[in-house]
Amino acid sequence: MNLLFDLGNTNLKIAVYNNNKTVETQSFRDIQINDIKKLKSTYPINNVILSSVIYYKNEIKNYLQNNFRNFIELNSETPIPIEITYKTKQTLGNDRIATAVGANNIFRNNNVLIIDIGTAITFDLINSKNQFIGGNISPGATLRLKTLHEHTKKLPLVLKNENFKLIGNDTNKAILFGVENGILFEIQGYINRLQKEYKNLKIILTGGDVFLFEKKIKSPIFVKSNLLFHGLNRILNYNVKDN
Repeated sequence: MNLLFDLGNTNLKIAVYNNNKTVETQSFRDIQINDIKKLKSTYPINNVILSSVIYYKNEIKNYLQNNFRNFIELNSETPIPIEITYKTKQTLGNDRIATAVGANNIFRNNNVLIIDIGTAITFDLINSKNQFIGGNISPGATLRLKTLHEHTKKLPLVLKNENFKLIGNDTNKAILFGVENGILFEIQGYINRLQKEYKNLKIILTGGDVFLFEKKIKSPIFVKSNLLFHGLNRILNYNVKDN
């Protein structure tokens, strides 16, 4: 069995996989060794992969290295089953690598656009040659709402909400609708443009804020909430022989 760690900007998540199936997922504010010990005592876990975009304690890494048969800390040098043609591979986020691998595993030999909607919004493209060719990064809804509040004198802090319309009729709605429609138009614009350039483009949405936009996008899409874990599991299996 495989143990997968996704240490993101907003959430710290763990998943246990048996072959290619999710057995359990957990979310934490701060991961402790005792949390890992509980999982180890519950499941016959041999292999571990850790993806992080934040700092985490050395004790966690040391425990994983010393208590499991195989441990991989995902980075730009980790062997993966797709080619990366991104020019600054060493600066490519682990989350983007993992979601790219996960998307390619679902749609191999296809052009795929991955839209990961979270703290930041990433638009990443894999071509039909199974190459990660690049993407763009944009602020997510919470960042945009906070920025408007913190960098103006009078605009209030508004919380994100999936119930937004086209035009707001008060200041709170004007902020919310402006931010979330801006993101929606951005997403739809990328989809429309890239569909013209890449034949039979598949579109996958993932990330914590997918719920805000998935029902409003006017294109065929696939929603895969566990895409990053799907990719981490494939990378781990690609690197270890005994699962």
